Amino acid sequence: MKRFNCDYQEAAHPRILVRLARTNMDQMPGYGEDEVCDAARARIRALCAAPEADVQFLVGGTQANFTLLAAALRSYQGVLAAQTAHIAVHETGAVEATGHKVLTLPPEDGKITAAQVDAACAAHYADEAHEHMVMPKAVYISQATELGTIYSRAELEAMRAVCDRWQLYLYVDGARLGYAMAAEGCDVDLPALARLADAFYIGGTKQGALFGEAMVIRNDALKRDFRYVIKQKGGMLAKGWLLGMQFDELLRDDLYFELSRHAVRLAMKLRAALTEMGVPFLLDSPTNQQFPILPDVVLAELGREFSYSYQCRVDESHSAVRLCTSWATTEEDLDALIEELWRLLVQ
Repeated sequence: MKRFNCDYQEAAHPRILVRLARTNMDQMPGYGEDEVCDAARARIRALCAAPEADVQFLVGGTQANFTLLAAALRSYQGVLAAQTAHIAVHETGAVEATGHKVLTLPPEDGKITAAQVDAACAAHYADEAHEHMVMPKAVYISQATELGTIYSRAELEAMRAVCDRWQLYLYVDGARLGYAMAAEGCDVDLPALARLADAFYIGGTKQGALFGEAMVIRNDALKRDFRYVIKQKGGMLAKGWLLGMQFDELLRDDLYFELSRHAVRLAMKLRAALTEMGVPFLLDSPTNQQFPILPDVVLAELGREFSYSYQCRVDESHSAVRLCTSWATTEEDLDALIEELWRLLVQ
């Protein structure tokens, strides 16, 4: 079985495994207070052009999301997000379980707009009973989104302005941040994101690490006591250097960005082949996630040798699916997928 259903099905880039093996018996202080984590923090601050940023390492994306939002929100406050947002759909109510409502907005291709956030806040405060309602205090977006789309710098600048107007935190889920930055036309790099967001994380789990996400916090109010929240939420890994070491290696010598470009290049090769076959797409994604609409009879046959993620039904005989490339996808496996699609759809 060749797997294209998600982008975290391999363990880790070999360089990480080599370094872990080489340093396996080295003794380190615990809880991320070691020289390896400090080196990774310094590397991240330099890449973000944010020397004052706080950088903390967490094990996974769900943990990163609910920990940051728990630190940001008071008990009566909630977070605005797309209806398709990971925190609203695929985290088993983790944010709500910490006591904070996810206030969803209808997205377009996975994205919400500054105008929607502005309207939601205006409507909240215009209601004479607003003190009886959950107060919007943060905005959650993903870069790239759950549908593979990306926010432009202009869109993020507009979102930042609205957040400033209503005194909201802007938090960016970066589980696939490298894939977003590798996409053609993306004008949001790490320094821009660090300037515009109060906090965001650089994803590792989906981008070459065994596990781990690097949280970058610019807002001083969120930095304060953040490690207390990490500990309380079960996110403070005793062997914290295992996280820092992975990011120190991934972000060395442009490796992280090379791996991201590899995945996106293969995704664009897949998209071009599907387009040549006359296959329509659910939406236009410039990143490593592609959403073709295929006949159900083809999907049944395709699934014998290739895995995919079912997305939604389009009509009585067609469905949209997700096909993902990753940092580890080989050219040979992608060519095999394309060849099988040609056989099923064209020949």
